[in-house]
Amino acid sequence: MTSADPESDRFLVTGAAGFIGFHVARALLGSGYKVLGLDSLNDYYDVRLKQSRLAQIGGTDGFSFEKTDLSDASATQSVFEKYKPHRVIHLAAQPGVRYSLENPSAYISANISGFLNVLEACRATRPEHLIYASSSSVYGINARPPYSVSDKSDHPVSLYAASKKSNELMAHSYSHLFDLPATGLRFFTVYGPWGRPDMAVYSFTEAISEGRPIRLFNNGDLRRDFTYVDDITEGVFRVATGSPPQSGAADTGGPTTAPWRIYNIGNNTPVAVPELIALLEKRIGKKAIIQKTAMQPGDVYETCADIDPIMRDYGFQPKTDLSAGLSEFVAWYNNYISGQSHT
Repeated sequence: MTSADPESDRFLVTGAAGFIGFHVARALLGSGYKVLGLDSLNDYYDVRLKQSRLAQIGGTDGFSFEKTDLSDASATQSVFEKYKPHRVIHLAAQPGVRYSLENPSAYISANISGFLNVLEACRATRPEHLIYASSSSVYGINARPPYSVSDKSDHPVSLYAASKKSNELMAHSYSHLFDLPATGLRFFTVYGPWGRPDMAVYSFTEAISEGRPIRLFNNGDLRRDFTYVDDITEGVFRVATGSPPQSGAADTGGPTTAPWRIYNIGNNTPVAVPELIALLEKRIGKKAIIQKTAMQPGDVYETCADIDPIMRDYGFQPKTDLSAGLSEFVAWYNNYISGQSHT
């Protein structure tokens, strides 16, 4: 199989109204690809933000959208059979480590049942490549930074992480049994314009701007591999438009010969959370109110991505340091909030 061709290849992007899905769909459209976006538009966070993302790409040539809940097997199968995508980028999921402590059933429905339905639809319609979102959370308590895809990841510390690890295993079984080329991408703490309100950069910016306290877990002693969304998008784009993995190839992190791969996508530069807050304070022009608290169940102390494999195979290289990325985010946030206050 070869690289994707904008003249002929159709992409299906699940979670197209979500943070990363929106950016990926926009990048594909900007390069001339046809994109069908799927999203359930659930209310995990403010649906207006999802609708605003869709409004940015809704009128673009080559883009169509269907509101679809992937946990509905019949609806999922119907969309795949109607559209017959050449490549599938599965980014829809129930995200969030902490929310998985409150509503575990949402993760089984969206991340397990939903992914099974995507795999079954791929089995029936035979796309050239399935790319799907995994997470740095799968490393759990086993790995030492920098996290490598060859590290064991069989002790997740949250149901969210367990669901993402399950996705990787499910994808391997379908890849092995049905020769379905499948690539999982472990994302590391993504932030940037159009980001999710439940994630640290957005929620910290909102709290500082509104004069509300920020809760710092583990008394603020945490380090994260913050990765700007444009860099994540570039990585997804390179994998999605490049050559799919081939059966029988070596270097899979194990004995498998299925057309199945796993890659980290991160910035490879962990930053202490207090440093993140200091950078935000400068850009917002206000001091943060800090409330220190104990480690949150499901969290880990540090994340850091070993990105050598994706650099080698797809030429991926993160370009945006945290200082520049936060400037872009705060500028977008102020503009977006201003626009919401006038609607």
